[in-house]
This record gives sequence, structure tokens and C-alpha cells, in this order.
Amino acid sequence: MQQNGAERDAELIFERFPDFIREFIYRHSWESLRGVQIAAAKTLFESDHHLLLTSSTASGKTEAVFFPILADLWQDPPNSIGALYIAPLKSLINDQFGRMEELLDESGIAVTHWHGDVAASHKRKLLEKPRGILQITPESLESMLMNRSNDIVRLFADLRYIVVDEIHTLTGSDRGNQIICQLTRLSRLIGHEPRRIGLSATVGDAGLAATWLAGSSAIAVDVPVFPEGKNRWRLGMEHFYIQNLKEDQTEKARKQPPAEGQESVTATLDAGYEYMYDCVKDRKSLVFSNSREETEYLTATLRQIAAQRGDQDVFLIHHGNLSAAIREEAETKMKDEDSMVVTCATVTMELGIDIGRLERVMQSESPHSVSSFLQRLGRSGRRGQPPEMMMVFREEDPLPNTPLPQLMPWELLRAIAIVQLYIEERFIEPPNIRRMPMSLLFHQTLSILAASGELSPKMLAERVLSLPPFHAVSREDYRTLIISMVQQEYLEMTEEKGLIVGMKGERLIKSFKFYAVFKDSEDYTVRCGSDEIGTITTPPPVGDRFALAGRVWEVEELDIARKLIYVKSVLGKMEVSWPGDFGEIHTKIQERMRRVLQEDTIYPYLKENAVQRLQNARHVARNTGMLQHSLVHLGGFNWCLFPWLGTRSFRTCRKYLKKYAGELGVSSIEFEGCNYMTFKLDTQDGNEWLSRLADKVRTQGIDCDALMEHGEIPVFEKYDECIPPELLRRAYAIDRLRADEVTARVLEWEREAFT
Repeated sequence: MQQNGAERDAELIFERFPDFIREFIYRHSWESLRGVQIAAAKTLFESDHHLLLTSSTASGKTEAVFFPILADLWQDPPNSIGALYIAPLKSLINDQFGRMEELLDESGIAVTHWHGDVAASHKRKLLEKPRGILQITPESLESMLMNRSNDIVRLFADLRYIVVDEIHTLTGSDRGNQIICQLTRLSRLIGHEPRRIGLSATVGDAGLAATWLAGSSAIAVDVPVFPEGKNRWRLGMEHFYIQNLKEDQTEKARKQPPAEGQESVTATLDAGYEYMYDCVKDRKSLVFSNSREETEYLTATLRQIAAQRGDQDVFLIHHGNLSAAIREEAETKMKDEDSMVVTCATVTMELGIDIGRLERVMQSESPHSVSSFLQRLGRSGRRGQPPEMMMVFREEDPLPNTPLPQLMPWELLRAIAIVQLYIEERFIEPPNIRRMPMSLLFHQTLSILAASGELSPKMLAERVLSLPPFHAVSREDYRTLIISMVQQEYLEMTEEKGLIVGMKGERLIKSFKFYAVFKDSEDYTVRCGSDEIGTITTPPPVGDRFALAGRVWEVEELDIARKLIYVKSVLGKMEVSWPGDFGEIHTKIQERMRRVLQEDTIYPYLKENAVQRLQNARHVARNTGMLQHSLVHLGGFNWCLFPWLGTRSFRTCRKYLKKYAGELGVSSIEFEGCNYMTFKLDTQDGNEWLSRLADKVRTQGIDCDALMEHGEIPVFEKYDECIPPELLRRAYAIDRLRADEVTARVLEWEREAFT
């Protein structure tokens, strides 16, 4: 019987694998190599190209790239570290370390994981004898490049492969651009370009992602396309109004005996939370929220319901402010096939940690992006089962006098739009490529000077501006930054007119916090006895209580100098708050939300309450005219604008109206997310105002630079406070505003008004 091409490719590739990889495949009862594994092996075995490998969660991407890498390292052992694996989360490195240990058990190839929680003795072995595979975070790699610059060649002289995991979380961010800077600096030091391999389940624009991955290297990037199995989901959405029952009413309902023939019902303060509890009861599950605050409150609520019902407390918690011990406990128990636990988590559990057989994913409210939805959905459905997710939406029951825009279930609409966009178009958000990452520019300037010592201004500019993330930064803008850094004593000019790290710069780089380019807070460590619980931003006074790790703690002692808070555990639940913001929403999601209101489709994944809530929203939307006309009169001089624009374009529109408020007769602008904005106009003729707005935009355009107020200092990233304000304003206009969509939408509003 003649073999087809794919079968022959798989056979030839399998024959090139050493015995220990074949044994691994047999041990896991794989009947054949998957398409993703064949595609990765063909690029790595048969070319010298970089590789961008995009495939659904749990499709075997990690093994797909490491099988051929390990075959090379085993057949021709390198004289240094041979492969570098970079991941954005410590938990992801810990997980991959365990998986690699099993694969390499009999190969003789060493694997070392390296981040802030790894013991120094473990790292020392690698430094003494660099070999095998190094798994590392961007922050630890930055530390190496700065503090071990003279040792880089010995450690990485024969480096052949660099694997960057979960690149969809990195493209366009300072942290991702930091990695691209690091790879360029590393290549320059060792004198050759190791092959780069990017992994992700959710890349929206493969071309942009491939360009980002390649950086300034002249090596082509392969993006193989291969057949994947048909997507099957189990998806549900349900809606609840928040119940504002008093405690005495709840207690009365709880104690009231059931009527004859009825089962006993436990009443709590919120039917939505009870529904979520029932969805995950006796199922190994992940419960996602969009913030640490909601995750904390949700964990405490589910534990409270368990206590009221007399059920076992099986609820764990996982987010970035918890101690490593608490996070690792959740990861370990989730991996245990016999452990029936429920973990409440933020984005920290969204990425590729293998948590084994997971029965269900629960989502509180809507994710912000299609990418996030797919990542979270993909946490379940492993071991041959279809992914399964339940989304639950809770909102206050609108009062009769509730304003029009607040009558819309925005979270439910966004969730439907996200799902429909992927089902209908396979749409995933493209990466946002930043052109003026000024905070990272400040950081890399200090890092490169710390590693190299004194450099002339010209040499420093050549080394820094030649890094790929800074190609759009002009030499004049960089000169402005350098002068400012010297004036602020982050840099110092020597008598020979060279630049070195200044006194304030030295204080920065001596802190381990310098290695991270993401903004951190001055957190206080919380301890209960000898156990570390996690961190909070503001220390409460002694005797006060706060929530962390899904429990409530009472402050017993404060050690402000050492940033320590000593606590004891108490019963109850409380809300908690951390600084931070939410992810950006793409314009296509907002536009699809409008279509959700326009069409009559009853989507099959909506449950009874959600169907009713959607139908009510459609009824209101049609009766108020907000679907035919984006500008809606609320009475008197009050108006509401529904722009149906994503975060950046909505922000641009809002700033434009504020900038020219006097000329356009606009005042009292209020807004919620990017769903709507309300304001007062100097006229009750909305059509006349839209014509006035359109004429101005048509004749003068929208200049994003002009929207920045002279005294405005847009500080967002870690080192923005160290950047000259004029550079921050220019960077904001380029990277956080978008005029083209606003221009098109304004002209569309004018057409709406006269049809």
C-alpha cells in the first residue's frame, strides 16, 4: 500500500529522532506524529530558518520544537549552553522544566531552570559547567547580560537555538521588546545568530509576529501551515441580576424548612455566584476573572458557599501577588489527576502550563480579547476531550430612571462578539507594534552602559538605536533623552567626554527590580507565622483586615522599614484593590457588538437568562434609535455617543472632542470604557452638530500630536517619570492614539444623520 506524503514525512522524521525521544513517544502511546510536529521538524532539520509555530493550545508545540532540537544536541553536543528557552512566567518555566526532565531522563542532556525563585546552588552548577538547555525569564537574562557580560561568550559560545514561548503576550509590549533587545545583544557578543523559534496558540497576524521575532537578523522566518483537527467546543453563557438581599432575609431563608417533596435550598446573597459554584462543583476546574480583585473576592465567596453547604473547601487561588509557595501548591494540585480542585485565577493561569485533565473553565464576565478567550478555553479539553467553558455575567438590575447607555449588558455583548468573530472569521487581534518605547529605551541605555563600561555618546547611540525596537526613534530624540539623563544624574559625562552610569543610575541598577521593565509597586510582604502569603501595595494599620489568597487577615504587627506585615487568619470575605489597568479592546469587537444588537440570532450557547437579557437589550436598542444613529438625544442638552470604536480610537475621539470642546460646543464629557460617552451640547439639533464635527475633521484632519496638551505628562510605563515630557507626549500620540478609524467613523456618523 503506497504511503501518502505526510505519512512518509512522519516516518523519515521519526527515524531521525534518537532512541530516547522514540521511547518517550512510545511511552505516551502516540500513534503518529502530529501535523505541528512534522512541520516544525521539517524546518529545523531541513533549513537554517527561524520558525514561528502557531497551533492551538495542547497541540504539542513544545515537543514539536524540542524533539529536533534535542536530536541535534544529542548527536553533536555543544561546547556551551546549546538551547535557550525564554518564557514570560516563572510558573510556565517550572512546568516546562518538569516536562523536560522526563523527556531528558536518559539522554544525558542537562536542563537548568533559572529565575528568582530558583536556588543559587542550582544556578551555580550551570555557571561552572555551561551545557544543555537553559530555561529563563527575561528579567534573569537581563541580569546575566548586565552582570556577567565578560562571561557571556563562555556560557553561550555554541548557542544554537532560542525558543520564545507565548509570544502573543510579548509582541508590542516593553517586555517583549526587551527580549528582542536581549537576543540582539547576545548575538553580537557571541558573534553568530542562533535560530529563533516563537511559540503561540493565538497569533492574530503571523506576518507581523514573524517580523517581530526576526528582529534585525537577516534570516527568513518559516510560518508553516498544517492541518489541525476540527474545533469542537462546549460553551455556555448565563446572566444574573445581582441580588441585594439583606443578611437577615438570607438567614431566614436558610433556616426555613423546605415544603413537602422539595429539596432543601441554601440561599446566599448572590444567585450568580451560586450558579458558578454549582457549575464547578465536583469538577476539576479553572475559574478566570479579569482582575486580581475579582479573583480574590470570587475565591472567598466560593469558599463561603462551600462552608454554608457543608461541602469540602477545594478552592485554590493563583495570581501574581501571591507567594511562590501558594502558586506552586495550586499548580501541583491541578496537575494531580486524582485531585478534584477548583482554582480561581487571573492571566497567570491563561498561558501554557500543562494542568492535565481539566473538566471545565469558568469565566466571570467577558475576556477583553479573542486571544484571551481562546487561551482560557484551551486550558480545558486536553486528553482528547473538547474544550468546555461557562461564562457568567452579573449586573445590577436597572432602575426605571437608569440612563440609556447603562441599560446595555456590555460584558455579555462583548463576550458574544468575541465568540462570533472567531467562529465566523477566525479573527484574532493582530499585535500592536510600538514605535517609541521610551521607558525601555531608558532601561536599555543603562543596561548597556552597565555591561560595557564607558562609551562615547556616538558609540552608545549606535549600540542602542540599532536594536530593533528603537529603529523608529530619531537620533535627535535620543540626544534629548541622553541630555536629560545626564542632567538627572542617571548618566555622567567623564573628562574624556565619555558616558558612564551616574549616581542615580547606580542606585537603580543595583536593585534586582531594575531587571524587569514592567511597572512594579512598592509591595509589602504578608506573613502569617512562618508562611509567606503574598504581597499588597498599601499596609493597613494594626487591627485592620484585608483580603489576600482568597482569605481575610487581621494585621497584628507592621515592620515598615523591612516592608513586612504580620497577620492572623480570620473568617469572612472582603474586597481588595491593586493598581493596574485592563487590556485593550479591538475595534472589530466593538463593531461586532453593534451587530449583535442589530441581528435577531439567538446564539446556541446562550442559556435562558442570557437569552432574555439579550432580547431586552435589543428591544431597548431598537426603540431608542441607537443602532440607526450613533448620536442619541437623552433630553435637554444631554447627548450620548456610541462610537463603536476600540480602545485606541475611542481614546483619540474623546481627546479630540475635549481638545476642541469650545469650538464644537461640547462640555461635561463622561465615558465608560470604550462603549459610550455622554456630554452636553450647545444645541438640541444633533444633525447640525454632526455636520459641524464632520466639516472640521474633513477640512483639518485629526493631528494626534495636537491632541496632547502642553502640560500633559502621560506616565504609564516603569521609567516614564525619567523621560522628558515632550518625548512622552510624542510617544503617546504615536503609540496610544489612532486617527484613521476616528476620521472614517465621524464621516459615517454624518451620513447616518441624513439617511
